Amino acid sequence: MPNGLRYDGRVAIITGAGNGLGKSHALLLASRGAKIVVNDLGGSFKGEGKSSAAADAVVAEIKAKGGDAVANYDSVEDGAKIVSCALDNFKRVDIVVNNAGILRDTTFHKMTEADWELIYRVHVLGSFRVTHAAWPHMRDAKYGRVIFTASAAGIYGNFGQANYAMAKLGVVGMAQTLALEGKKANVHVNAIAPIAGSRMTETVLPPDLIAALSPEFVSPLVAYLCHDSCEETGGLFEVGGGFMGKLRWERAEGALFKLNGAITPEAVEKKWTAIAGFEKTTHPTDITSSMQPILGNLGTAKEKGGGNEFIDVGEALGYEFPPMDLSYDERDLALYALGVGAAQNPLDPKELQYVYELNGEGFHALPTFGVVPAIKLAFDMAKQGKQAPGLHYGFDRVLHGEQYTEIKRPLPPHAKLTHKAKIKDIFDKGKNALVVTAMTSYDEDGNELIYNELTTFVRGAGGWGGERGPQGEVNVPPDRAPDATITEKISESQALLYRLSGDWNPLHADPSFAKNFGFERPILHGLCTFGYSGRHVIKAFCNNDPRLFKSIKTRFSDSVFPGETLVTEMWKESETKIIFRTKVKERDKVVISGAAVELYKEIPKEIAKKAQQAQAATATTASAPSADANYEPVSADVFTAIEDHIARNPELASKIATTFLFKLTSPDSQWTVDLKNGKGSVAEGAGDKPDCTLELTDADFMAMTSGKADAQKLYFGGKLKITGNVMASQKLEFLKKVDSAAAMKAYAAKHGDGGASAGAAKATTSAAPPAPAASKEAKSPALFKALKERLEKNPSLAKETAQVIAFRVKSPDKRYVVDLTGSGSVREGDDAKAAATITIDEEDLLALVKDANVASGAKDLYMRGKLRIDGDARVAQKLGFLNNLA
Repeated sequence: MPNGLRYDGRVAIITGAGNGLGKSHALLLASRGAKIVVNDLGGSFKGEGKSSAAADAVVAEIKAKGGDAVANYDSVEDGAKIVSCALDNFKRVDIVVNNAGILRDTTFHKMTEADWELIYRVHVLGSFRVTHAAWPHMRDAKYGRVIFTASAAGIYGNFGQANYAMAKLGVVGMAQTLALEGKKANVHVNAIAPIAGSRMTETVLPPDLIAALSPEFVSPLVAYLCHDSCEETGGLFEVGGGFMGKLRWERAEGALFKLNGAITPEAVEKKWTAIAGFEKTTHPTDITSSMQPILGNLGTAKEKGGGNEFIDVGEALGYEFPPMDLSYDERDLALYALGVGAAQNPLDPKELQYVYELNGEGFHALPTFGVVPAIKLAFDMAKQGKQAPGLHYGFDRVLHGEQYTEIKRPLPPHAKLTHKAKIKDIFDKGKNALVVTAMTSYDEDGNELIYNELTTFVRGAGGWGGERGPQGEVNVPPDRAPDATITEKISESQALLYRLSGDWNPLHADPSFAKNFGFERPILHGLCTFGYSGRHVIKAFCNNDPRLFKSIKTRFSDSVFPGETLVTEMWKESETKIIFRTKVKERDKVVISGAAVELYKEIPKEIAKKAQQAQAATATTASAPSADANYEPVSADVFTAIEDHIARNPELASKIATTFLFKLTSPDSQWTVDLKNGKGSVAEGAGDKPDCTLELTDADFMAMTSGKADAQKLYFGGKLKITGNVMASQKLEFLKKVDSAAAMKAYAAKHGDGGASAGAAKATTSAAPPAPAASKEAKSPALFKALKERLEKNPSLAKETAQVIAFRVKSPDKRYVVDLTGSGSVREGDDAKAAATITIDEEDLLALVKDANVASGAKDLYMRGKLRIDGDARVAQKLGFLNNLA
């Protein structure tokens, strides 16, 4: 094999090479040009007897094939003699394969010292002596390859092989240490844990399996590890039966106990999941990395320990709060924006973008809203009486000292977030203390969206002699005039408005409470001032585009009273960093200091969401629905029933005249019941602007619609959230009249079952996972192709409108330009000079063009927020060219 891996000129010692694995290694290396010392004592697999026959037979076979080999019959305990044989015959030694081995299998209570000792002498001492004798020759030659033969018994343990397992794991440790010592001399050392048919494995494996485990499946790995080109060292490999794989150590992330106090068995029990679980793991590669958490714990023991009656640093520091889910929507964003003073000029589209979801120039979240979920989480936990262990103070002692908020990408208009928080740092500031809580917020796909650090100033809780934390001023304004200044007066009721975003501390609303804490009247939330300041930076340096905002860090220096005037002074330190401070004009007091905003150079790209999952009832395509007497309906069935009920009772639409959005969780789905469109409809997904939104779990929805749960009790129990027109929810009484039998027939008919069955197969916990929903295929291209053909046949239609109209079709998104200034043309794309731009969902557009009077239908969609016109709104009356198009 001239082009394969060759070993010409190399000398290899292979112990135990008279049979099995050793013989296979010897024959393979010899066939590739290596000179082989075939060592074999010739005894039984139990280490009894001696014979030269086995080694001689292998040597003869090698020579018969044109190779070069010499036999050696010494015990591996006489390793120096084996190495001398190589040097006497071939003048060098390059490769050592420690393969010799025996078995003395017996259970531990029956094992004799002789059983233990002999296994040790052959496997461990023998491997040591052969390798130790060869080691100086390889080091001097700056080349060597050593293989130790371990076993799965040593890695995992095996019944009746305590002695063998001890020896085999022992040689792994020897191999890893020699790999470190030999690396500089180009002596590479590895270990294999083979599984192969041999005299030894006959005692522990059935005959049919032994026949399938040929030693020839192991030797190629050994040969590669012994080649000049192989850089692997310190590795452990399992190999056999066609499988080869490297092993590494893995350990649980573990738990750290602070060393300033006693570690009790109860403390160990409390953290047992982290100690013994593998949900989070590490993979130490050397002794240094294995010691890292211990060294880190030792290094911080003194400075991180201590505490007092209010704070136990050892107990609190590093505590991770249970993950919590909180959602927000457009209403929350708008309310927050109003709470920090946005849209005082309601005619300014740059301000409307924060408070009006249908704003012509887009709807964007103020990035400082990113702090709201963290604050809401803190207050929700306070309501529940939850606190990190080791923190024993109440709201009467705390003030918001500092805040850092980072936005990983622009906040979406609505999101369901999972928040994970921990106590990151605790600092002793003398009389007082600082507690830093770090919180990361993830979207539904697990992508990080927001990072917050809340620094709580705890009055009277310091003084234990602990670490003081960062010292000195940061983000100090330069000694020159500000590059931009914005002055804005705060409303007298601003604190009452801002508290609706979740910070309900009575200090900001209750006059008597405020006086008890030494304030003449309620003060403004520090985070409200924080929001004002962030908004000012966006206006001054981002051309009012909040998507360029990356992070903000502030220190709250003094209190602000509603009705005062804020002055935000800003300095551009670099292309992406703005230093600022905020003062109260009337008192000339700095209220935010040490502050800076980081900007993005360009708007971060959105992360593509995972495919939506269909509900279990509709996801399976394995078979058509079949009759099942035990069938249990799912929520998709209920909405099918509602759709059927509305179709059979058309008067409901005019009677109820409300659009409902149901947001279900576990599993997630959204359904719109529209009873305002004249005839009523039910559709999966969220409409543009529902009148009433109901949020609850899928299970509670099923219980409510089946009569097993009372909607009022769900609402007051916090299991049903209603937003929008809350009173309209009382109109849902019609759901109780939905005929379940008719629902099942409607479901079966909808799925092509001819009404013979109840629906999809019964959902169980053992069902296959739901398949991703198929992406929606755009139908609008065919529609506009038909329009193009109509205009070509009837060019006079263009003269009736004589304007350029752009169509922005959503779900799926497409854009078209209809030019009616000449004979009429249609093309995909956009046109900034269009007289009007019409934005509409594809589904609504397809329904609209079926009408004989599109203008009337367009007006209806416009009034219901389902069609938007930017530019010349009169165009809506000139859409006759679309009449009866579909």
